[in-house]
Amino acid sequence: MADRRGRLTALVAAAAMTGWLVASGSGAAQEQEQAPADGEAPAAVIPHGISIVSTGGPDNRTDGTPVPAGGGVIVLSQAPTADAAISRNPDGRDPGKGPVTNLPLPRYVSLKGNEGNARRGPSLSHRIDWVFRHAGMPLRVVAEFGHWRRVEDRDGAGGWVHYALLSGVRTAIVQEDMVELHAKPDLKSDVVARAETGAIVRLGECTIDWCRISGGGERGWVMKPSIWGVDPDETRE
Repeated sequence: MADRRGRLTALVAAAAMTGWLVASGSGAAQEQEQAPADGEAPAAVIPHGISIVSTGGPDNRTDGTPVPAGGGVIVLSQAPTADAAISRNPDGRDPGKGPVTNLPLPRYVSLKGNEGNARRGPSLSHRIDWVFRHAGMPLRVVAEFGHWRRVEDRDGAGGWVHYALLSGVRTAIVQEDMVELHAKPDLKSDVVARAETGAIVRLGECTIDWCRISGGGERGWVMKPSIWGVDPDETRE
């Protein structure tokens, strides 16, 4: 009995040193040390995160097979360390870029044609949840899978759209009514045109606060908050 307990102590100690976990049959980890009864040899100290499947005995089973009395079975499996529980990128890919295109995520694109079906999943077998019906509508790509891109509009509505329906041409949608287009990125400059809310415009260069847009034969500078289709800190030349 003493030899068997000594073997168990050594195995558990080795498991603790190497980061291996001994899974218990009940699934519960042995997190508290129990004092031995009077006259009983001290039990093996089981570190936090270590528990025992079986130490032998006629009633203990592993995979449905009885363990002979006097024998001992310890089942080991890899135990994640505290920092290993943090989600990691196994292949070293930049999480800020799409796994298919290696382009930034999220990013803005536009609808290529007059209609685009947004599906619940990245395949034609998934149901259509939304239909975009405005050519040039700005959309935000938030995920990639094969030939599919998960997109959303300014209201957060959308789904998975086939990449062939999307264009890299940058557009924006006017969010305020009768937005003034200025000749220069300066509120004191001349107003050259006005745009109605919901108008889809071509996006040009942008500073931190202003963007140059065009549409309907007009062109001018607007403040960023008045349009959707560009990030607040994004600049374009």
